[in-house]
Amino acid sequence: MKLNAKTVAELALSDGKTDQIFFDEDLPGFGFRIRAGGRRSFVVQYRAAGRTRRQTIGTRVGAEQARKAAWQILAKVELGGDPQADKAKARLRAAHTMKAVVESFLAAKKAELRPASYRAAELYLQRGPYFKPLHPIGISDIKLEDVAACLTAITRDHGGITAGQARSMLSRLFGWAIGEGLCPGPNPVLDSNKPQAAISRERVLTGVELSAIWNATDASDDYSRITRLLLLTGARREEIGGLRWTEIDLEKAIITLPPERTKNKRAHVIALSSPALEILKQARHEQPQDRVFVFGAGAAAGFSRWANAKHKLDCQLGAKVAPWRVHDLRRSAATGMADIAVLPHIVESVLNHYESRSGVAGTYNRSQYENDKRNAWNRWAAHVTDLAGGKSPKVVPLRSA
Repeated sequence: MKLNAKTVAELALSDGKTDQIFFDEDLPGFGFRIRAGGRRSFVVQYRAAGRTRRQTIGTRVGAEQARKAAWQILAKVELGGDPQADKAKARLRAAHTMKAVVESFLAAKKAELRPASYRAAELYLQRGPYFKPLHPIGISDIKLEDVAACLTAITRDHGGITAGQARSMLSRLFGWAIGEGLCPGPNPVLDSNKPQAAISRERVLTGVELSAIWNATDASDDYSRITRLLLLTGARREEIGGLRWTEIDLEKAIITLPPERTKNKRAHVIALSSPALEILKQARHEQPQDRVFVFGAGAAAGFSRWANAKHKLDCQLGAKVAPWRVHDLRRSAATGMADIAVLPHIVESVLNHYESRSGVAGTYNRSQYENDKRNAWNRWAAHVTDLAGGKSPKVVPLRSA
């Protein structure tokens, strides 16, 4: 019979049949399928690669629309194609989204990578915002232009160094996925431009800018507290953002950073000035006693929402502060201490720098200058709070020993 709206409406299962296909007399392979339970659909059946294939066209299309669709499918078969196999491959490709492949990659590499490298892979590929736009896309469908767009955004928002590290980790992911047969080569990351390394900065915030940042951070949220502590201590971003309560002694008013948490792998003791101590006491009062990290509730390694929090603070500051980075607080603290007559070797110790102790001095001078460092942190805190309060800071030179 010829399948049309009238004949299709009159079709019914033959006695004893639970699944039956009625084929069209004019277009071989085009049929109408009826199953027990009342399900009815147009299908097309063909033979490719030595196998009989059957593809459902639809249940809610008209007879003429179904005929046209069937003709197109059969025409592809005549030209050597296999539409049903292509459809199955497309479904498989859709299941292999970048998000799913990243999960498989991390699971495969967890035992192989060092803990720090694994955390970096997890941050750049999964938890961080860096390649989130690519997560819903099939890994095979990601092209050079997609990678380049992400790297441009990362360079703009996080700097060239971060973009370079993210690019390297993404390339590693694609290399693994190609080896696993999850996507064809070549690796789209290899032809992308390498982000330029960051140029050494000399940005030092002015007293007016420091005052604006201090007054814009009321220390009632994680990022505000971190920002103030960075300014007061001159510590590195990761040292404060990843603080653990076990590293803090509120009674002695000190932070003790273990070697594995410092850049030079040397333990570092930070004496807490009164404002810094008050910030941590307030945080301790508000948090459950079993919390591991001071900042970043629920995070696996402390505070992580750097980009979003910094953007929010910049919007609040407006034109009061010229473009700046979090690391500028460390440089500004060091410069500011020198400006209020803290001796250079004390400033270096405050920053946990030992590079300046070379030769005989580096060999024999093992002093940690704990009292001098505490005095420096206290004087710097007083200077900052005077600036924030609109007072004229008092600069008192240290007496010679």
